[in-house]
Amino acid sequence: MMYKSRVPCETAGRRFTPKRKRDTDTMQNLPPVEAAVARLVTELDYDTIPADAIQGARRLMQDQLALQIGCATLPWSQAVLDLTRSRHVPGSAHVTGAGDEMSAADAAFVNATFGHGFEYDDAHRASSSHPGSCVISTALAVGEETGATMREVLLGIVAGYEVYTRIGVLAAPELLERGFHPHATLSTFGAAAVVAKMRGLNLEQTVHALSIAMSHSSGTTEYTSSGGSVKRLHAGIATRNGIRSAEMAEAGITGPLAFLTGNKGFFRTFVGREVGADAPSAFALSAPFEINRIWIKPYCCCGINHAYIDGARQLADRAELIDTIELGIQAGGDVVIGNRNASAFAPKSIENLQYSLPYQFALSLMGHGNGFTTHHDYMAGRLDIGDGSPVAKLASRIRITPKPDLDAAYRGKWVADITITYADGTQESLFVDSPLGTAENPMSQPDLDAKFRDLTATSMGSERSEELLRAITDGDLTMTASELVELLVV
Repeated sequence: MMYKSRVPCETAGRRFTPKRKRDTDTMQNLPPVEAAVARLVTELDYDTIPADAIQGARRLMQDQLALQIGCATLPWSQAVLDLTRSRHVPGSAHVTGAGDEMSAADAAFVNATFGHGFEYDDAHRASSSHPGSCVISTALAVGEETGATMREVLLGIVAGYEVYTRIGVLAAPELLERGFHPHATLSTFGAAAVVAKMRGLNLEQTVHALSIAMSHSSGTTEYTSSGGSVKRLHAGIATRNGIRSAEMAEAGITGPLAFLTGNKGFFRTFVGREVGADAPSAFALSAPFEINRIWIKPYCCCGINHAYIDGARQLADRAELIDTIELGIQAGGDVVIGNRNASAFAPKSIENLQYSLPYQFALSLMGHGNGFTTHHDYMAGRLDIGDGSPVAKLASRIRITPKPDLDAAYRGKWVADITITYADGTQESLFVDSPLGTAENPMSQPDLDAKFRDLTATSMGSERSEELLRAITDGDLTMTASELVELLVV
């Protein structure tokens, strides 16, 4: 026998409060920082975003999509794709390169993994993070599902990037120094913000999307010491979880309102301290846009190495005259690529190598370079860095010295303090505070285009590569996400 509810099933047992009153009640109970973050997402408007910030979003997209194409065939990228193919949720978003259709969360999981898969993706100095793989993958996947235009995709990218990095700046440098991987912990917030903006979540839903994202934040930098390809998945894991967080909020799931500043919120538990009274101003729409400070990597390794690599390149013509090398380092850098990285002086895997300051310095000094091809050569056994090799011998003459004065003077920057002692006893000092690719020393557009072609032309062909490049850099704002993604399928 069938029974009918007297109340329609979607409202049975619920008491509804008008949306405007729910938003008002939520805002009245929100701490100031959390209120400011939510308003940044809901009030951001494309027409008020500075032109240079939009240009920054396009440069970010150009770099990230090239990396997704170029890194799609790496072994861990293929393993992630195979796994997701067997368990994905159906949908209309596409995997870069292969073109598989799946849900936005699953497609973004795969694509963000591709984009972060080889230590070659963008960085943001002040937060020690890599926002691009998260916000680009999310915006395009959600854009395919919602029928978004390029204008709406770029708006979502900026919203996600600003939430991700502004939280990250407030969490630096302790988040990294305590052993957390900032990208793994911040991407949940970035992806949730992209979804909230692009799907038009209201203020209350946006608060809960970001709050639920805090419950998904996880990931440490232990991979720098004892390895593990799971590091390659940190972007994908966190991006998928950020998308799910927004979907949970849209479905009515709620989170703690003081998710950032509460006694057990993000800052006190992950960072170990409170934020200052002026923290809400960091999220004001009038504050400088962090997306203007994109760091496009010229070297295929941890960004903290880059200032040292620039210094080593200046010394390459007299490498044979060098006796010993002292590298002064900041506290967070020492955790990731220096003395507190158990594998820094004895890398045994590709992950170890890309996070080893002594070996990255030696590769540059000896003329091997630090690019995509060099690291592929190591994986293929064509580059010997083992015990007794010239690279290992040079790396053994390097001493890494923590220098607290660098932390005090260069907060928000990764710098290199280099002292060279030559065989004749003379010394030379070098200091690099703005490595190539940073906002202070940006990669030129021709160099960025060259990186794009290097990563895409082999798999796509030159003609398709150029078509994609034009669409990213000069594409009309009415172009849809689906039309752009069609160009990514090889």
